[in-house]
Amino acid sequence: MHMVQSKTDEKLGLKELVAMGVGGMVGGGIFSVLGLAVGVAGHAAPIAFFFGAIIALLTGFSYVKLGLVFQSDGGSFTYLEHAFRHRNIAGIGGWLLVAGYIGTMALYAYTFGVYGTAMFGENAHADAMRHFLQSIILLVFMGINLYGIKAAGKSEDIIVLVKVLILALFAVIGFFYIKAARLLPLFNHGGAGVLTGAALIFVAYEGFELIPNAVREMKNPGRDLPRAIFISIVITLTIYILVALVAAGNLSPSDITRYKEYALAVAAKPFLGRAGFMLIGLAALLSTASAINATLFGTARLAMVMAKDKELPQVFAHKERLRDIPWVSLVFITAVTILFVNTSDLTVISAFASSTFLLIFASINLSAFRLRKRISIGALMPLAGLALTTASWVVLISYLRQTSRQSLLWICIFYLSVIIAELLFSKRKAFYRKKNV
Repeated sequence: MHMVQSKTDEKLGLKELVAMGVGGMVGGGIFSVLGLAVGVAGHAAPIAFFFGAIIALLTGFSYVKLGLVFQSDGGSFTYLEHAFRHRNIAGIGGWLLVAGYIGTMALYAYTFGVYGTAMFGENAHADAMRHFLQSIILLVFMGINLYGIKAAGKSEDIIVLVKVLILALFAVIGFFYIKAARLLPLFNHGGAGVLTGAALIFVAYEGFELIPNAVREMKNPGRDLPRAIFISIVITLTIYILVALVAAGNLSPSDITRYKEYALAVAAKPFLGRAGFMLIGLAALLSTASAINATLFGTARLAMVMAKDKELPQVFAHKERLRDIPWVSLVFITAVTILFVNTSDLTVISAFASSTFLLIFASINLSAFRLRKRISIGALMPLAGLALTTASWVVLISYLRQTSRQSLLWICIFYLSVIIAELLFSKRKAFYRKKNV
């Protein structure tokens, strides 16, 4: 979750906004969810990524219209507040948004741990090493954020450029080494596998929704906001399709099953050797580290904004006296992420993050539909976005019901806890209001 920090009068142009969108989406998830996509969708994994992009583009259209009318850095939370009179709906949406970002941070930390372990060499203590790395990287960035060192925009841009160049190099060179026999038949896991794959890895498209948060810092929002969202999704889709083609065309099904969590690095070995493996590993470490930093920074501030808006307990708004650092939010969010990443596997983490963002995007499309006259949008686009996000969520839940009922149970318990917590908290607010009258 990349938050824009602009202390100068410089305004953001199209190039910076596209970099923000691509950086937010290619944030580290692709390095680990690629193996999941190929495992579930088979040879049709590129089509699964294409389906995901269609959902992102339709939802992106709703975000453009909402962002231009409600110019706020509160983003999704603000749009829900305007669309629904009942404050509990916006409150639950806000709580889910925080939970979704915790899920993506867990995915980034898991990816960091897996690639770090693979690069240090497999050994008898691989699991312990992964748990250590994924916990330590979260603690390091919590410390950095508490200390107050903010990642400079320039370094973020360089990391985005490096990871996109490495993935582009992998895709272009690997394209010439694809074994056609490994890509046929196209639907070797059936049509349902493609839809399931798209739903399971949808978290790979999370990130574009942060562009409208910077609407007040844009040179020409009316022109650049829609262009930035659509260009960044198309660039990301192109990278994902090429990378999925190369991975599926260079790895056998047994390799994908065995190396599922870092299949992308293994897929570089046939044509780039050990150096390719290390290069992809380095890109994964860089990318996930920068994504953790940006997401932690943004999520802690989202929780602080919600606390000030009385949608989260007041303690989340606590800051240090001398510095604008929401330390309670930072510590709590890091602790929950460490607990989540160390007690779940890749499928649960990816399914939870994808499920949460599909629900959030469904609610944003519904918000755009409800506010269609105010934001000048036709009914068709938000309804299509709502239908596809809802259908994908149902497919994902059905897949978990068939393959991992325990994962589904934990996800349902988590959602129920969030809803109950928000409702109890809002009732408490109502009680105190009556008491003070």
